[in-house]
Amino acid sequence: MLIALGIILTIIALFFTDYVSMGRVPHGKRLERCQASPNYNKTGFTNLEPTILITDNAKRKGIKSVLWSFIFSSKNGLKPKTPLESYPVNREEIEKAVRQGQDKVIWFGHSSYLLIIGGKTILVDPVFYHGSPISFINRPFKGTSYFRIHDLPFIDFLVYTHDHYDHLDYKAAKKLKHKSGMTIVPLGVGSHLEYWGFKPEKVVELDWGESYSQALDGHIPHHMEGTDTLEVERFTFNCTPARHFSGRSFKMNRTLWASFVLQTPSKCIYIGGDGGYGKHFKEIGQKYSIDWAFIENGQYNKRWAYIHTLPDQLHCVMEDLGARHYVTVHHSKFSLSQHKWDEPLGNELKAAEQSGKSLTVLQIGNPTDLK
Repeated sequence: MLIALGIILTIIALFFTDYVSMGRVPHGKRLERCQASPNYNKTGFTNLEPTILITDNAKRKGIKSVLWSFIFSSKNGLKPKTPLESYPVNREEIEKAVRQGQDKVIWFGHSSYLLIIGGKTILVDPVFYHGSPISFINRPFKGTSYFRIHDLPFIDFLVYTHDHYDHLDYKAAKKLKHKSGMTIVPLGVGSHLEYWGFKPEKVVELDWGESYSQALDGHIPHHMEGTDTLEVERFTFNCTPARHFSGRSFKMNRTLWASFVLQTPSKCIYIGGDGGYGKHFKEIGQKYSIDWAFIENGQYNKRWAYIHTLPDQLHCVMEDLGARHYVTVHHSKFSLSQHKWDEPLGNELKAAEQSGKSLTVLQIGNPTDLK
């Protein structure tokens, strides 16, 4: 019965799916580069540590039971009963902050946020329209869907941590390709973007351990890699590991997932993306002196304990990274698991208390200083 139900749901989903939004997996020279990565095996990209997607006893039983739970379990508390409070984005205020060199962050809910640092704008995982290939599935909470691309100024750096629909919004990407500078993505994700019309020379694909630098005047100082204090001021995106998976269709792990450490003249920012707890957090924390860390907190479940951080692991992430300040994201916009929608809000407070770390709680749409 459950298999038949799954087949019916799949057929219905395919009928309503915009196939262009599914993107395109790497091929040709891009595929060759992916396959040359030390993080790629015969079937696709892999994590640094053994990682099971569904952690029930048997994989097949696990997937069926997860499907059953999503369809028939109680929906009480998964979504807020009233619209969430959010602040309208003021483009003039953003442009003023850019001109004056103010350092701020504006959170749009879930894992979408705009960083304003040193006169530059960095937009991370912007999902403003659809968090799934089917418009009526995975709708954002009321009060969180007022933001649009035209509310934003020119984006100097567009960053995608991986290609899942709740991080890579096709409609938003199509609009952003005309008002953004460089786009920074993990290996293979550029295949989707070029399929949607992004210019190849404006897309930078990175493997874990690779970096991309751009001087404040826009010059790309490749020859300055490894130099010391004599180098010009620049922005450097360091591609660092995450423990997750990828895929916009049935072809999984053909593109890489990642976190990023952004080094600027004034601050070091950790852009966490999605992922379960692992040794990489401590390794990143030991390598970089992080000022602000944006970490995942939400959409977790013990059935997928390796690919999303569980609540009792959140304080460990904070301790391992050793950042001066923390912000948690991946919550307050979509219901992708079975925990109450506001449970992550309590988790972050508890984790900050356990770790003794500084936590900043953002309000959606409200510009917040990065001190």
